[in-house]
Amino acid sequence: MKKTLFVLAAASMLALSACGGGVAKETTGGVSEPSEAANTDKGGHADMHHSGPAELPDGLLGAESPTYPVGSKAVIAEAHMSGMEGVEVTIAGAYDTTAYIVSYTPTDGGEPVVDHKWVVHEELEGAAGKQPLAPGDEAVLMADHLSGMAGATATIDAAEHTTVYSVDFTSTTTGEQVKGHLWVTEEELAQP
Repeated sequence: MKKTLFVLAAASMLALSACGGGVAKETTGGVSEPSEAANTDKGGHADMHHSGPAELPDGLLGAESPTYPVGSKAVIAEAHMSGMEGVEVTIAGAYDTTAYIVSYTPTDGGEPVVDHKWVVHEELEGAAGKQPLAPGDEAVLMADHLSGMAGATATIDAAEHTTVYSVDFTSTTTGEQVKGHLWVTEEELAQP
């Protein structure tokens, strides 16, 4: 187990240095740019909980006719974390919702996470059944995709109404069997 964690940590460090992602600093005009210290993996995914939780958020509704039905295959065309690039996935769930890119400071004292993809509307405290939020709005996260995420106050960086998918795949970097990874948007998938 320790050897596996060491290998994961080493792979994450290599990915971090390769992708150039980092903590964003505020610039004029509200646009963010990476700082010199790279400490995130494509939007803060270095310590992501790859497999999803046993229960989905309350109020999340299944998609009526998704492009990729449950049980079908797709390919990750646009990966947002290491180990997903070009991998074939099996669709475990399809849901119509608003997906957000968020930035927040973890509750466990970790470095700020910038442009985390994705959190769905139903993973925001008190948001189920209410109108979607807009960029610049703040919300408390109930999602637990990363350490220190649940309970953190996040700023909405971007929002889009789309179909999001829960997917099963084998990581190309670790060989890990990932079950119910949350979330991949329809735009990030392609036909196999």
